[in-house]
Amino acid sequence: MKLTLKIWRQDNAKTKGKMVDYPIDGIEGDMSFLEMLDILNEELVTKGEEPVEFDHDCREGICGSCSLQINGEPHGPDRLITTCQLHMRTFKDGETITIEPFRAKAFPVIKDLIVDRSSFDRIQQAGGYVSVNTSGNTVDANATPVNKENADDSFNAATCIGCGACVAACKNASAMLFTSAKVSQYALLPQGEVEAAERVQAMVRQMDEEGFGNCSNTGACEIECPKGISLENIARMNREYMGATTEG
Repeated sequence: MKLTLKIWRQDNAKTKGKMVDYPIDGIEGDMSFLEMLDILNEELVTKGEEPVEFDHDCREGICGSCSLQINGEPHGPDRLITTCQLHMRTFKDGETITIEPFRAKAFPVIKDLIVDRSSFDRIQQAGGYVSVNTSGNTVDANATPVNKENADDSFNAATCIGCGACVAACKNASAMLFTSAKVSQYALLPQGEVEAAERVQAMVRQMDEEGFGNCSNTGACEIECPKGISLENIARMNREYMGATTEG
């Protein structure tokens, strides 16, 4: 398979970047997208050129660090997968593929296709914790009843891997889906009730301070999310926030 790759190259957040074309040949359909980039970088290094910087870790769809904007879509054209799970059989021989970093004010470029998503870490640190002792006392855990529907919704929210696809897909670069998932996974369980009001206010406040936009209500975030995080979490977070700010 022969391809033309149009890749964003940028030294750092303060310098201007540009698209650079790279022809590549010998790509097989069973290769992953990241394996294809590995081959490109091997060729560039062999030529004495600087390889393309991109982020990755587990390559199993778990960590979310492989986030790339591929032909204008976060993680590429397939659904419910991360970039590392995208296979080259998705593309056609002779196709031109545009590869860019996730673009958002709160995700400054580190280099080339790598962005700084530590803003997500700070949102979680603002309220993503519980004070209830959950250190393995199974007797207490089994004595605390949890509604089955709430437990399922909490676990579904907790599957968010913090990749940032929701931000990249939103025309306002909103982090509402990510933040609401982190709020929901605690709000739906009794262990999260103690800090509930403080948590939602702190996490929303931190989200705004990081420079993320507001929800655009178009639903692009849920469609592009590799874990299918539901928009219902945003509605839940809004209810939690209104309740926390109107108490008393």
